[in-house]
Amino acid sequence: MVFETTTSLPPAEVLDRAVAFFGERIPQHAAFPEKRSAAHVMLRGQGGEEIAIAVRSADRGTRVRGSTLLFDHALDRFLSTLPVADRVA
Repeated sequence: MVFETTTSLPPAEVLDRAVAFFGERIPQHAAFPEKRSAAHVMLRGQGGEEIAIAVRSADRGTRVRGSTLLFDHALDRFLSTLPVADRVA
C-alpha cells in the first residue's frame, strides 16, 4: 500500500524521525535502516519485509511517500505524527 502526505518538516528530519519511529516506538513491529540517501530510507523488518519512505521538497513543505506490504498500519501511524504543511486557501 502507498501512503502520501505533505509536512512542514525538512526532508532530513522526516527520514530521521522515520528511523527513530520504526526502531523504537513499535518494538513488536520494528524495522531498521538498510539503505539511505538524502531522498529516501529503506527499512527492513520482520521476515525481511520492507518499508520505503521517499521525501522531496515541495512548494509548501516536504512531500512524503511511503510504501509497504506488511507495515500498513505502522506506516500510516508514522505519517500521522508529522506536522501537516500549511495549505493555501
